[in-house]
Amino acid sequence: QVQLVESGGGLVQAGESLRLSCAASGRTFSGYVGAWFRQAPGKEREFVARITWTGDSTCYRDSVKGRFTISRDNAKNTLALQMNSLRPEDTAVYYCAAARLTFRNDPGAYAYWGQGTQVTVSS
Repeated sequence: QVQLVESGGGLVQAGESLRLSCAASGRTFSGYVGAWFRQAPGKEREFVARITWTGDSTCYRDSVKGRFTISRDNAKNTLALQMNSLRPEDTAVYYCAAARLTFRNDPGAYAYWGQGTQVTVSS
């Protein structure tokens, strides 16, 4: 079992930055793929970014490429999402997720989830 807890959400203006963090506990996080998803009101949960357990490969949804950066520190059991140049359409609850050995970007592939952290971007 892996327990995940997100932090770092908040209210910012368009163009500003936020850094989300995810602390993992339970089993060691180093053997798991880490990912961030988000869900806006009335919409389905969508993939944002994914990183391999070694940290040497990342994947992003097109709308955040060049603005968001996913990273991890296996020694500290943490996952992070640096979000720059935020837009109102980035407003959502952001979730940290983990899975064993997946290259998938759909929520069904991830067995472990945090409780979510709200990100609100005003125009």
